[in-house]
Amino acid sequence: MGNLPSKSLIEFLRELHSKYLPLRDGTVYVSEPGLVEINPDWFAICIATLDGQVYCVGDWEESFLIQSISKVFAYGLALEDKGRDYVLTKVDVEPTGDAYNSIIKVESKSKRPYNSMVNTGAIATTSLIEGAGPGHKLKRILEMYRRYIGRRVFVDTPILVSEQNSGDRNWAISYLLRNFGMISGDISQTLSLYLQQCSVIINCRDLGLMGATLANNGLNPVTKERAISSNYVKDLLSVMYTCGMYDFAGEWVYKVGFPAKSGVGGGIIGVVPNQMGIAVFSPPLDARGNSVRGIKVCEELSKYLGLHIFAE
Repeated sequence: MGNLPSKSLIEFLRELHSKYLPLRDGTVYVSEPGLVEINPDWFAICIATLDGQVYCVGDWEESFLIQSISKVFAYGLALEDKGRDYVLTKVDVEPTGDAYNSIIKVESKSKRPYNSMVNTGAIATTSLIEGAGPGHKLKRILEMYRRYIGRRVFVDTPILVSEQNSGDRNWAISYLLRNFGMISGDISQTLSLYLQQCSVIINCRDLGLMGATLANNGLNPVTKERAISSNYVKDLLSVMYTCGMYDFAGEWVYKVGFPAKSGVGGGIIGVVPNQMGIAVFSPPLDARGNSVRGIKVCEELSKYLGLHIFAE
């Protein structure tokens, strides 16, 4: 760490939790009224270090949807399946400055989505994941999550059904992508797999371990199991760093300065290479779809521990 903390890490996390729990700005995302009861005061912070220690405060056992954070890990699986050169022919690595669900924004010449962290690129990425059929592909995604987390995870079926029934925007994106030759085959299967990967249930500790696994060059620091080939970790971290926080990415890099990804389920995952994974869970979101408390916590952690990539 850039600075040696003057107090224990867990003490500092407790102070951060107490400081920002009263912050009640933001709006909770739900795909369908009455589907789930989400407490806007749920709030957890976890840090997982490369020696296998996990420090958690708050409601870290509460379950939430991985949502867009899944895009990082699906991108990794696609890279392993197809290789860097091929994936780059379908999905670029340029920031967009757009919201996560912008209807379409592709390069005028190549017609590639700008990056894999917005829905357009993520749907194209998911279409690259290999498997004998829809069930086998989902099994491979769930198995991938298990390697990062160290336990099995599952899809929230009611949420999945709700997302499938309110997904006109993603259907439109998918048809445009197929028109541009970026995806092929059965659109409904690709879109269903994309929504399934986003509808997986995790908790804040899980997310911290996923971050720590990436920080540890793809090796889970607790189970010692390899989750992703070390050849592709820098690809994931690079795209997270430049594109992971949507149209807040520039300010994030400026203020916080380590790779991160947010999701509308209220999670933020941060990766400090060779040091730690950071996870914050708090459902109320700002206008860009990022956790309000999550951003504040990460800003303070970066400053206190000297985690900005360019910190002296």
